[in-house]
Amino acid sequence: MDYVKLINCMRCGMCLPSCPTYKETFLETASPRGRVALIRKLQEGELDQSERLLEYLSLCLDCQACASACPCGVNAGELVAEFTCERKDGSGLNYMEDLILRKLVPHPDRLETSMMPMRIYQRTGLQKLVRTLGILKMFPKPLERMEALLPPLPSRPLRQEIMEITPAIGIERGTVGFFLGCVMSLIFSDASRATIKLLSSLGYKVITPRNQVCCGAPNMLGGDLDGLKEAARTNIEVFGGYDVDFIVTDCGGCGAELKKYGHHIDGDLSSAFSAKVRDISQVLALHADVLAPLLKPLPLKVTYHDPCHIAHCQGIRKEPRDLLKLVPGLIYKELETADACCGSAGTYNITKPEMSDMILQRKLDTVRASGAEILVTSNPGCLLQLKKGLADHLPDVRIMHLTEILSQSMDS
Repeated sequence: MDYVKLINCMRCGMCLPSCPTYKETFLETASPRGRVALIRKLQEGELDQSERLLEYLSLCLDCQACASACPCGVNAGELVAEFTCERKDGSGLNYMEDLILRKLVPHPDRLETSMMPMRIYQRTGLQKLVRTLGILKMFPKPLERMEALLPPLPSRPLRQEIMEITPAIGIERGTVGFFLGCVMSLIFSDASRATIKLLSSLGYKVITPRNQVCCGAPNMLGGDLDGLKEAARTNIEVFGGYDVDFIVTDCGGCGAELKKYGHHIDGDLSSAFSAKVRDISQVLALHADVLAPLLKPLPLKVTYHDPCHIAHCQGIRKEPRDLLKLVPGLIYKELETADACCGSAGTYNITKPEMSDMILQRKLDTVRASGAEILVTSNPGCLLQLKKGLADHLPDVRIMHLTEILSQSMDS
C-alpha cells in the first residue's frame, strides 16, 4: 500500500457529511478519515490487527463519496480495498471464496448454469409457495435476504440469445464492443437488450464477444487481486481482437472496474483498453442530436439515482440527466442527495443488512419526496436494492434502467 496516500489525509472533515455510515452512527471509526487513520496506525505498527478493527473497516461501502468530497483526493474506499487485498495475499482465499471467485465467476457457462435452479424455483411456482408459507424464516438470515432481493429472472441469459455482431441501422458511423456484465445478462437482460438497440439505432455496429468474462469487480470486492488481474488480461485479449471505437457497458460497476485495468496491469494494451471504455450514457449523450428525433412522448414523472460507481468512480453525472430531458413529455424531478449510496454496495446488503437498510431508507425518503412515478438508475446492484425497497415501501413507484426508459420512448 502506498503510504503517501495515507498521510495525505489532513483530517479536515470534509468527507464526513458525504459518508453514509458516518451519517448513521456519528462514529469517527465509521468515517472515511477514521478508516484512513486506522490503516495508517496499522502500517506504522501502533495498532495490532483485531476483529474489532476489521469490523470497523468492513463497514465501508466503498461508495467513494469521500473521494469526491476530499480536497486532497484521498480515497478511503480504495485504501480499505487495497488493505483487504494485502490481507488476502497473506492468508489466501478460503474454500468458499476460491469456489466462487476462481471456479465460478470467471466462467460464464458455469455462472449461467448455477442460475438454473433459481429459474426453476421461480417458474414452477415454488417461490410463491415458499414465500407464502414463510419457509425461508427457518434458514439463515442471509439466505432469506438474498432470496428476497432476487427479481423475476429472464427465460435465458442474454449472452445465449444475442448475436455476436449486431449490424448498424442506417449509415454505419462506427463499431463498438459491448461489455455485457454478468448480472445484466443473467437478471437485467431487457436493459442490455435496449442498450444494443440504442447503439444500433445510432448507426453503430455492436460486437458482443461471447468469450468475454466477468470484469473482475467481485474479485476486487473479495480481496482477490490476482483473480482481478486474470480477468483483466482475458478481457483485454478478447476485445483486442476487434477494431472498435469504444468499449461500452451499461453496468456502472463494470465500467468503473474496466476503466481501472490500466492501473492494475502495467503496459500499453491495458491502458489503451481502459481509455476506450465508456458508460452507455456517455456514448448516447455524444449523439444527442441523432437520438432526440427518435424519441417519442412519455408523459411520466421521473427522477434519477446516481450509482456510486458512475457518479463518484467515473465522474458521470450530467449525461444521464441530459438524456432523460430529451424525452418529450417527460417531467424530470431532481432527487435530493441523488449521489448518496443506496446501501447495495456489492454484497454489503447481505453482509451488513442493518446498516444497508438504514442507508436505503434515506434514499427511499428522498424518492417519496420527489413525487416521481419512475426511479431511473444504471447499475444492477442499485436496481436490485431499490427494486426491493420500492416494492416494500413505495409500491406505486417503478424502477427502470436508463436504457429501458429511452428504448420505451423510441417504441412509444
